[in-house]
Amino acid sequence: MKNIIFSDYKLFTGNSHNELAQEIADIMGKPLGNIDVKKFSDGETSVSIGESVRGYDCFIIQSTCDPVNENLMEALIMIDAMKRASAGRINVVLPYYGYARQDRKAKARDPITAKLVANLLVAAGADRVVTMDLHAAQIQGYFDIPVDHLLGMPILVDYYKELDLDNLVIVSPDHGSVTRARKMAEPLNSPIAIIDKRRPEPNKSEIMNVIGDIKGKNCIVVDDMIDTAGTICNAGKALMDLGAQSVRCCATHAVLSGKAIERLNESPFCEVVLLNTIPLKEGTSDKFKTLSVAALFAESIERIHNSQPISGLFK
Repeated sequence: MKNIIFSDYKLFTGNSHNELAQEIADIMGKPLGNIDVKKFSDGETSVSIGESVRGYDCFIIQSTCDPVNENLMEALIMIDAMKRASAGRINVVLPYYGYARQDRKAKARDPITAKLVANLLVAAGADRVVTMDLHAAQIQGYFDIPVDHLLGMPILVDYYKELDLDNLVIVSPDHGSVTRARKMAEPLNSPIAIIDKRRPEPNKSEIMNVIGDIKGKNCIVVDDMIDTAGTICNAGKALMDLGAQSVRCCATHAVLSGKAIERLNESPFCEVVLLNTIPLKEGTSDKFKTLSVAALFAESIERIHNSQPISGLFK
């Protein structure tokens, strides 16, 4: 299929994030395809495509967010249905790639589930994957098909440029996010600081030290996702205790499991900025702000369909 330009394309979605899929479709001036994704009484996923996809360039928009297993199975079954219906090309658009945190063997007998998910998508019949802000960029190498790894950072940077904060410092919540913090700090012309923490057990963290000058500064803590919010809320409290003028946080993926929303509502953060790769759960306060990724995904889909480069979207 290399360098093939298909005459037309179609957009489809499962049940994971209908709002984002519809926003992308509206931007592109295309209706969402007729597909019925529901469940049998025993919980098995049922997919029925209500229109021809033969020879079409098909895009399945499906975040593998909570409930992760259900949304992943929907994606796999939609891929299989389109393959068996002779779709010209099957592109899987995963704004959020579930299981990405299990990307290596951290200890003996661990699975590498991010690779397993890649294998499942390819085995089902996917020809291409489009995703955003993988937890580990090397996950792209788990695939033997093209992967377009979009970046949410430019959307966040543009927002903070408009906010025009003085004495700004970008803060990495741990050593693993230093590169991400630096990439945000450069276009904002600000220094970075690093939270030195340890993790005594999964989903729990303890702040050990803060590396960098944050006293009297407006701090923005940046990460790829917020899950239980324990790490990022501890970081915000530590920054305020050490003399920061204000603390904000931002992330691409609003996983927000467990007591995350409650923690963020009660945290010292004056603002929590998230991208809408995942539907925002109920219970959020006025401090939450959501920025849309729909235009970026719409542009990438348009360029992929027309066999145009998308490297410009990574900037």
